[in-house]
Amino acid sequence: MKVLVLGAGRVGSVVVEELSRDYDVTVADSSPEKLSRFGTVARTVLVDARDAAKLAGLVRGFDVVVDALPGSLGYRVLELCTRLKRDLVDVSFMPEDPLPLSREVEEAGVTVAVDAGFAPGLSNAFVGRAYAELGEIERAVINVGGIPKEPKPPLYHLVLFSPYDLIDEYLRPARLVRDYRVIEVDPLSVIERVRVGPFELERFPTDGLRTLLHTVRAREMGEYTLRWPGHLERMRVLKELGFFKPKNIAKTLEVILPLMQYDSPDISIMEVVVDSPSGGGRLHLYDEATGGRTSMARVTGFVTSATARLLIEGKLPRGLNPPERLGADRELFGYVVEYLRARGVRVEVTY
Repeated sequence: MKVLVLGAGRVGSVVVEELSRDYDVTVADSSPEKLSRFGTVARTVLVDARDAAKLAGLVRGFDVVVDALPGSLGYRVLELCTRLKRDLVDVSFMPEDPLPLSREVEEAGVTVAVDAGFAPGLSNAFVGRAYAELGEIERAVINVGGIPKEPKPPLYHLVLFSPYDLIDEYLRPARLVRDYRVIEVDPLSVIERVRVGPFELERFPTDGLRTLLHTVRAREMGEYTLRWPGHLERMRVLKELGFFKPKNIAKTLEVILPLMQYDSPDISIMEVVVDSPSGGGRLHLYDEATGGRTSMARVTGFVTSATARLLIEGKLPRGLNPPERLGADRELFGYVVEYLRARGVRVEVTY
């Protein structure tokens, strides 16, 4: 089985390391420096994924593609793999809704797993698991975040993935469910204090429900991203002053990015609580950076790798699989949870 990993960043690197133990893996990226780090672990290909023709020529030579590119390229890769009839595991967090491509994916006879990461990903899968167990949901709340273990002023945050994707979380309208209806809110218009485990944090709504908006019936449902107190108010001021507008964002990042790059391990926290008339369920996850990997890269890359293994081994059904579809299957969800636990991630699941 020949596997192509698109993107040699933090998450892509974890996926390459995990899958190369058992499969023939090639990693592609536009950065020679990033590719040079892999040594003999995997084959490497230098390619600009924005070049559609070159990307198509590369993808044709593989059985399975793992897309760990920025979200702006995700939908294009999904369309390409569908057209070329190549199985795909996507962790790009594309802004587009992948569900409208369900028919094309099914007709192509391929298997696609979208949003196969930490959040969206594992969080959505647990909501799907609870929905399968409990039926109609009264309330589902996802609190999730990757934060520095030792926050430093003035911004109290670390950049753990693409800085542009980070800013996008503060700009993209967040879709929530209220009284069974989908509503949109400005993400930084709602900043709330919340306690998760031993941590006193702040949260804001983010657009991580994704396909859950169409596949799960719930009276109330929302995803909220966690930050240390103080960070979100500073981001709100910058947004209100126009520093996140397209014409200003590059200069803004030149100033604020160094303030979110300092020496501190990161931690990943997730708490998903689901209530229904027939009972409730809860998932709690905690992880810290270790082994030269950030915690966010670990938990995201591990979920992606576990999903890829399920796909390669023929355990996922043909067609387009959002994470809640995987989660609805007790055996598949259990496999992902145990995969994380085997790598030192603390996961507690109760119903």
